[in-house]
Amino acid sequence: MDSARLQAGEKEPGTGETAMGVGSDTDISFRMFVNAIEDYAIFMLSPDGRVRTWNAGAAKIKGYEADEILGKHFSVFYNAEAVARGWPRYELEEAALHGRFEDEGWRVRKDGSTFWANVVITALRDESGTLKGYVKITRDLSERRRQTEALRQSEERFRLLLEGVEGYAIYMLDTEGMITSWNTGATQITGYRRDEVIGRHFSMFHPADDASPESPDRVLRIAQAEGRYEEEGWRQRKDASLFWANVTTTAVYDEADQLQGYAKIMRDMSERKRLEELELANRRMSEFLATLGHELRNPLAPVRNAIGILQKDLDIDPTVARCRDMIDRQITHLARLVDDLLDIGRITSGKIELRLAPVDMRTIIERSIESSRFHTDAREQRIDVDLPAEPLMVKGDMTRLVQVLHNLLHNASKFSPPGTAITIRASRQGRSALIEVADQGRGMPEQALDAVFQLFVQEDRETNPTDSGLGIGLTLCRSLVRMHGGAISASSPGPGLGSTFTVRLPLDEPAPPARAMATSSRRTSTARRILVLDDNRDSADSLAMLLEINGHQARPLYTAEAALRMAPSFQPHIVFIDLAMPTMDGFAALRALKAIPQLAHTVFIAMTGYGQEEDRQRTARAGFDMHLVKPLDVSQLGPIVDGVEPAVPSDAPPSAPDDAGTCDEQ
Repeated sequence: MDSARLQAGEKEPGTGETAMGVGSDTDISFRMFVNAIEDYAIFMLSPDGRVRTWNAGAAKIKGYEADEILGKHFSVFYNAEAVARGWPRYELEEAALHGRFEDEGWRVRKDGSTFWANVVITALRDESGTLKGYVKITRDLSERRRQTEALRQSEERFRLLLEGVEGYAIYMLDTEGMITSWNTGATQITGYRRDEVIGRHFSMFHPADDASPESPDRVLRIAQAEGRYEEEGWRQRKDASLFWANVTTTAVYDEADQLQGYAKIMRDMSERKRLEELELANRRMSEFLATLGHELRNPLAPVRNAIGILQKDLDIDPTVARCRDMIDRQITHLARLVDDLLDIGRITSGKIELRLAPVDMRTIIERSIESSRFHTDAREQRIDVDLPAEPLMVKGDMTRLVQVLHNLLHNASKFSPPGTAITIRASRQGRSALIEVADQGRGMPEQALDAVFQLFVQEDRETNPTDSGLGIGLTLCRSLVRMHGGAISASSPGPGLGSTFTVRLPLDEPAPPARAMATSSRRTSTARRILVLDDNRDSADSLAMLLEINGHQARPLYTAEAALRMAPSFQPHIVFIDLAMPTMDGFAALRALKAIPQLAHTVFIAMTGYGQEEDRQRTARAGFDMHLVKPLDVSQLGPIVDGVEPAVPSDAPPSAPDDAGTCDEQ
């Protein structure tokens, strides 16, 4: 646009005609074109800033009709602060000096409301260079500014959410693999502060002698090609210590499908790997014990058969008979050790099965006493029995429970002096059956009370090296009792004062129906199914991501309609609902969701920027279970989610892929 000649619609002083000519057809068409434009305010100013022309866009944007504004100074479009600092005058001076001036800022409409405007002022000069006035074009950019500000705030909230996440290292890389962001979890896991890693290559976390084929450069290449890549391997902390990490690398693209960098999420899985290695070691030990037990039983069979043959010979020499009986006793003892080894191997490998049936503990006690007579009689020990008159019914495996009490009685006999008494008592305590085996033996120090149940542990082995056994009998007892849903413990007043072993088993009594229903409805997993309903996509996505990072199954939704479609099949334990949503607000969404039968026990949490007491009372009256004020406190989010105990079944079917796809399109 030529500032020296463009003078559209301006009347020359004293002529009554425009400077564009004497109303030619071209001039008239141009003026009609400008006047009809509604999306731009296009008007002319005199050299001193008074409005000379006014188009339809100016009337629409600023609210003034032509007869209301012509002749007035254009400073009426500025707020008092801008006028006080002389901004309108400054704009004209800059336009006159440079020919053109552009600015963005708040402007005022006729009704006093403000809008964010883009303003371009062009100076108009005649052929001699004399300033004749100005052309001013104004655009209303309020909606664009609102969207930009909303995006900025959303990105800031999302950044704060990620930076506050603990337990997960979340950081960004540029296209070359240089670190550009760093969160609290990354500092916790690696030991590096933000200022120590920004601008450095992420390969700094890979050990120098790493022989893994997953080199840093290869990881980025795969992530770029496939969009996402997950790996596990050793990583190095700032203090040079190693940890086993699970790392997910995701390529980040812009709207033009240009690679912008990578998002990385790293978790310290050292404890899981340690447990896996321990589990592997235990499994190998169990397999070894099972193999050893089987191999030992093979030679025992013919020896036992030979003893049986010798026992049929009535004319055997007395010395040979004593040797035969001694071998028989030792073979019996060895066979019991082998049986214990086999049982331990079966239990730890998960191959033992219980044959459960209602049994009376009186019968179990009587059979275990009878099987233990061989040991107690040999040591001239007596067994005192104290049983209740009424039956103590439990649901158990008769053979295995007899085995438990036999081992306890044998243990009491072995560690008690000859001629002493062993007491076995049974009683009812609440909904449990209690069986106590007490001896007058050498007792145990307090620190040994738990250790005696560990595999291959025998108390006081060094001071009593003649005590026989592998230290697996009590371990076997504990395992079998736990398989019956019970518990076993040891107590002792101290060395030399005897010991008492107590077995607690649940009685076989049907629970009241109401309690059984309540018990069956409780979930055994800490993970929750969660819907996040918020029309602000970034807010919904970031909260869902945070919940996913914390181990939950979260789905972000942006409309109440989408939530109503997904909820019946997804059956969420918790629904976060933003109150200020278009079409159907949070209160209407709550009423609609509560009408779904599958959500009868779902917990509903309101999310809002209002946190006064009356706001909380309003959401409570509406039926919300909780009221959270935005932005949500990340440190409290975990306890809040973990603290709710909705009665929705944990194994409810997940929502169908079609539902999820529909929701994404909302």
